[in-house]
Amino acid sequence: MALKVLTALDHARTQYYHFKAIIIAGMGLFTDSYDLFCIAPVMKLIGRIYYGDARADKPGVTPPAVASAMVAVALAGTVIGQLVFGFLGDRIGRRRMYGLSLLLMVASSFASGFSICRTRGCVLTSLCLFRFLLGIGIGGDYPLSATIMSEFANKRTRGSFIAAVFSMQGFGILASSAVTMAITAAFNKATEGGDAGPLQTPESADLVWRIILMVGAIPAGLTFYWRIAMPETARFTALVEQDVMKATADMGKVLGDLDVHNFAEDAEALRRSPQPRPPSYGLLSRQFLRRHGWNLFACAMAWFLVDIPYYSSTLFQSQIYQPFFPRPEHVNAYQDAYNVAKFQAIIAVASTIPGYFATVYFIERVGRRRIQMMGFFFMGLFLFALAGPYDNYWNHHTNAGYIVLYALTFFFSNFGPNTTTFIVPAELFPARFRSTCHGISGAAGKVGAIIGAVGFLWASQARNKEGVASGWKPGIGMMNALIILAGVCMIGAVHTYLFTPETKMRSLEENEGGGSQDGDGHEDVDGEENKYITPSPLSAQPLVGQSPV
Repeated sequence: MALKVLTALDHARTQYYHFKAIIIAGMGLFTDSYDLFCIAPVMKLIGRIYYGDARADKPGVTPPAVASAMVAVALAGTVIGQLVFGFLGDRIGRRRMYGLSLLLMVASSFASGFSICRTRGCVLTSLCLFRFLLGIGIGGDYPLSATIMSEFANKRTRGSFIAAVFSMQGFGILASSAVTMAITAAFNKATEGGDAGPLQTPESADLVWRIILMVGAIPAGLTFYWRIAMPETARFTALVEQDVMKATADMGKVLGDLDVHNFAEDAEALRRSPQPRPPSYGLLSRQFLRRHGWNLFACAMAWFLVDIPYYSSTLFQSQIYQPFFPRPEHVNAYQDAYNVAKFQAIIAVASTIPGYFATVYFIERVGRRRIQMMGFFFMGLFLFALAGPYDNYWNHHTNAGYIVLYALTFFFSNFGPNTTTFIVPAELFPARFRSTCHGISGAAGKVGAIIGAVGFLWASQARNKEGVASGWKPGIGMMNALIILAGVCMIGAVHTYLFTPETKMRSLEENEGGGSQDGDGHEDVDGEENKYITPSPLSAQPLVGQSPV
């Protein structure tokens, strides 16, 4: 007999609770991008406060090693968070871990602003510690948000809903820029005529960067109640905890058109009837590798490949905005941070957010696989366009054409693999592995992010010592770095074509075995499990009292 509650979820009409879930789940991604993008203007302020020299003719600048460490520790924390919370989400439950990840994010954001003390070494050490903890919370939110949204959504709009959750990153970037601009403008106005000069940084600047970091915790904190009030997803309750009646009752509370009385008899009969123990296998078993190994490789490698060029975008931000804003030695600390935030807001409005919206609209029409291939291809194409004439032209003529090419790389990363790599892992794997596999895929992506944001940042420096700024070491040059990044994108397009399956308009249970079963299906282990619950292909895979790993 069929688990009709899951079939009903796949065919449920779109209603209020789906949009509420998007906001609740999206706040973690909002906080993620807020903290990622506010760190650039914050580092401007910290450089002037803690590395300024009254005898120098230039304002203080955060050393490259310190700035790199600040980025790397947050990303390293994200890797750990994705692995740990992903595993616990399958073992303990999505809802139980969801509130904990948000609480960790909120607490770490506030703690980052306090940072214990005011001496340089103490401030930077404590800031690295709290950003590492913040990264763990953010990392934990990735697999939980994607899995919860995928298991609540219907199969017709599942991709759009998960993309909408991920698009909250764009609004996080915009909020980060808006908050930074508002706070720095207010303090700049308050200190006019005082000690806020290009080479003099007022004491109040030490308060500004702390406020910027702490404000990011407020939107996420406001959703804490709704997170802990959410019911567990029906698929986890029914398929992992084996409580079909509770799954039916929970969904009846939040989905208004789901008539639980239609499923009560089926749930009761399933509970009373003796069921043979279905075959089961663990994450590290040969059965898992045979069934889902290629899918896990496809998801993890695609995420790894896209995050290298996406996070290395900081390589040429300074090259773009410097010709259009006054040089640092001509503005005070507040104006310098304001200009960085202003540029980030322009890019977000012009390319990042439209890219997210394009994915939300087209993903159920075009499909995940095609959008991912297209995004990789065009990212590579525009990076090649930036790289080819870089040494001979772009390095000396930063103009509107350069900005357009730069913005298009962001557009096609978000209308492409940056979004689809978040969606596909939440659709391909069985319920008892779904959060874990999403966490593994995301962790691989953040390893790529560390390579892009730190490794390529250093590698892109000029090859001769004369062209390298203070604190940096010679690298392979910007042109060569851009060529390598473009090549990574092209590899991503080929990888998607060879390994990534299409998941649109299919139930999660149908996707679980897609592309992994043998020719006649007789060795489909999940199919064997399904028959103990229902002959329907939309039915679930139970896990009867056995650990997933």
